[in-house]
Amino acid sequence: MRALVTGGAGFIGSNLADQLTARGAEVLVVDNLSTGRRENLDEALESGAALVEGDVAVAPEFDEIVDEFGPDRIFHLAAQVDVRKAVADPGLDARINVVGTINVLEAARRHEAAVVFASTGGAIYGEGSGRGLPLDEKAASLPETPYGASKLTGEIYLDLYRRLYGLAGVALRFGNVYGPRQDPHGEAGVVAIFCGLLRTGGPLRVFGDGEQTRDYVFVADVVSACLAAEEALSSRGSGVDGPYNVGTGIETSVLELARLLGAATGVDPSLEHHPARTGEVDRISIDPSASRRDLGWVAETGLETGLARTAAALAGDR
Repeated sequence: MRALVTGGAGFIGSNLADQLTARGAEVLVVDNLSTGRRENLDEALESGAALVEGDVAVAPEFDEIVDEFGPDRIFHLAAQVDVRKAVADPGLDARINVVGTINVLEAARRHEAAVVFASTGGAIYGEGSGRGLPLDEKAASLPETPYGASKLTGEIYLDLYRRLYGLAGVALRFGNVYGPRQDPHGEAGVVAIFCGLLRTGGPLRVFGDGEQTRDYVFVADVVSACLAAEEALSSRGSGVDGPYNVGTGIETSVLELARLLGAATGVDPSLEHHPARTGEVDRISIDPSASRRDLGWVAETGLETGLARTAAALAGDR
């Protein structure tokens, strides 16, 4: 396998690159390093992967990189994922998440490469309150932010290329992914942010009442979903028709998350409440039944175990 991983210096992509190299794949990571970190790839690079700085949204630059490598698999994880940035600058969000995805699909079509596209669960479905949670893939897509809209548009283009050109591709709708290498200083990823604040003794900033829920899924399980999707594409090609939810189907509130992280770190968290943020849903969880049925995938890491592993990794214990 010649696998191209866009956004591979991020915490999900770098964990995926580790697994791909462990399986003997030839791996090229393309990342503009705007949020990803080169050190996330230390293990993969030592195992033979390569890193090229590049931007999926800049077609000539990206095309040259792809054409030189000649992939037969593309894992497209490069994205603008900050909801607040998307609200503030929807044009930038669309350039990265829509135009960048089209550039990936065009490259995949040229090289007849299968595509695993990292999409989003909560942001595409929108508000889950008053709906039958967990939501399955047949639930209405009602994004409430430009980020959710841009990811949904990427899915539409992926399906278009599958139908028009026979491109083998599938979208995976991730829940709230957490785990080692997630940036505790960034704007996204409440688990990493809370871990960083607990380490420094700062109060945990809770927006709204803290009763809002998310479907937290451990990064190792997300990586295994990507690999399961690739295997399905290898055997069934364009017959694989997603999207597929990649989550646990379990709601966990911010307050419960804070409690569990306090137990994992041995620190009694203090909470600092702030006004609710625009564009963020109150409740969401996503049903992974179709992934289990069609991809043979299921999340294997319980939340308490995953949080303990994440806290230890972010503290530098491993």
